[in-house]
Amino acid sequence: MSVSAAEPPMLRALELARRAWGRTHPNPMVGAVITEGGRVVAEGFHEAAGGPHAEVAALRALGRRPAADAVLHVTLEPCCTHGRTPPCVEAIVSSGIRTVVVGARDPNPAHAGKGLNLLRQAGVAVVEGVLAEECADLNLIFNHWIVTRRPLMTLKVASTIDGLMVPAPGMPREVTGPEARADVHRWRRLFPAVAVSVDTLLADNPRLTARDEGPERCPTRFVLDRRFRSAGRSGLRLFSDHHRDRTVVVGLESELRAADAAWYESEGVRLWTLPRGPDEFLSRWSERCASEGVTGVLIEGGPRLSSALLDSGFVDMLFAYVAPKLGGDPAHGAWFGPSSLGLGDVKVIQLGKDVFFRGTVSRAF
Repeated sequence: MSVSAAEPPMLRALELARRAWGRTHPNPMVGAVITEGGRVVAEGFHEAAGGPHAEVAALRALGRRPAADAVLHVTLEPCCTHGRTPPCVEAIVSSGIRTVVVGARDPNPAHAGKGLNLLRQAGVAVVEGVLAEECADLNLIFNHWIVTRRPLMTLKVASTIDGLMVPAPGMPREVTGPEARADVHRWRRLFPAVAVSVDTLLADNPRLTARDEGPERCPTRFVLDRRFRSAGRSGLRLFSDHHRDRTVVVGLESELRAADAAWYESEGVRLWTLPRGPDEFLSRWSERCASEGVTGVLIEGGPRLSSALLDSGFVDMLFAYVAPKLGGDPAHGAWFGPSSLGLGDVKVIQLGKDVFFRGTVSRAF
């Protein structure tokens, strides 16, 4: 089967996979399409962790023995080990499908290519790498987690061209336009957690929910507050809305007073108290996230936090929304720090008048 002929069904499989945007953690999003005679006859996608995988969903949707020329198109290499569900490789071989087209390989080094080899050993023809970049990019959080077992720490900034994140006095409050702001909500819907500093919490009183389309979704909402300055503050949405049980205040164990702990408990807000000194705060927070199964965090940083995160080397990925403006409020400084940093695997997208840069953070420039 030619790669060009396989691309339209794979594009459809990607569309199906995105229907589960943000709902499959810690599993990847996967879509599958079955064609016969070049025509789509069945579709499926992985809807949630613990549920049927995309390949099985598509085979069930077919509901019969596939035709001799049936082709299964799937965005990610079929699994070959037992998890919450049986291996998809076994289901494919048992179904009688003789050709499988795959987008991206399993990123787990222990599994990568193994499922494809098992299919070939069973006499199934395998075509690899169809829209591979798009299929891999779909699961940027899963890919990082499965390889490193650490959460993907992603810094999101919105600024003017000269790096200023706070509007000058008398200017509109929002730096970027509505298209860029809507895109932020889309990413909040994907990431299992969002984080802000206590400075941002007190200055902006954010909601940190996804309100782009469909029902409002609330990820885990972290407040990085080493000295628990937010204790006793009334009127903050993160402590008073109906998602407040999704709010976690992260601070140093040595800084927590009994009265403050009691106040947070009375508000229904969770606490993570971290040991040791402030120099290890971020690494200890990341370790706690990993132990709790938080696979990725979107950090919506202000100027000071953003500069500190980049300078410390803590950030894995950068999302930068840049507005075609100059002259924010210089009193707050620019978000980039003194270190020389570069981006790899860069994606650049026009969002209205703004430009969105996305890439992995590298010390090599």
